Amino acid sequence: MEKSGIIEGPDGRCRCFWHQNLPDYIRYHDEEWGRPVTDDRRLFEKICLEGFQSGLSWLTILRKRENFRAAFAGFDFEKVALFDDTDIERLVADAGIIRHRGKIVSTINNARRAIELRDEFGSLARFFWSYEPKPEERPSVVDLEHLRANPTTAVSVRLSKDLKKRGWTFVGPTTVYAFMQAMGLVNDHIEGCCIREETEALRTDFIRP
Repeated sequence: MEKSGIIEGPDGRCRCFWHQNLPDYIRYHDEEWGRPVTDDRRLFEKICLEGFQSGLSWLTILRKRENFRAAFAGFDFEKVALFDDTDIERLVADAGIIRHRGKIVSTINNARRAIELRDEFGSLARFFWSYEPKPEERPSVVDLEHLRANPTTAVSVRLSKDLKKRGWTFVGPTTVYAFMQAMGLVNDHIEGCCIREETEALRTDFIRP
């Protein structure tokens, strides 16, 4: 990896270093990460998968994502909220996902909390996007040094505390900030990444919920 945090891909385009030039990871970097999302199911899926990712690499979760979707009813939180002990045992035995009982139980709990949040705010999107950082809360330059020094932010700490107060679990500040990065609440593509300007244009045109 170059000191800038930018690497050249097999197509000659320069991107954030973390995709490791792996084809499926490049697709995720180019087509998903950082693009603003308002779909409640995708928001719920992502915050749950970030919880499963804790202690692991995101690539591990990404490559199991379809298995997770099959196991958790497409992350339809209305359906996941109805999961019971039989479902927990089914999921603990599912070799296609991360068989961590605590994280599985957490996902079911968070589905129930998601319904409460949706009922209170009208949508998960409206709640989460209310935590989009203000311009003055963002760095003037997004570079490798900044990202390494800031795995959490003041905003992600506030959001984490709010979620925990509402009964959510596995939503620490680092997990929450990774969620914010992926769902486009911030644009953390490094300066010089070929996707940064495209992502910023999408955020500029994006209609907040």
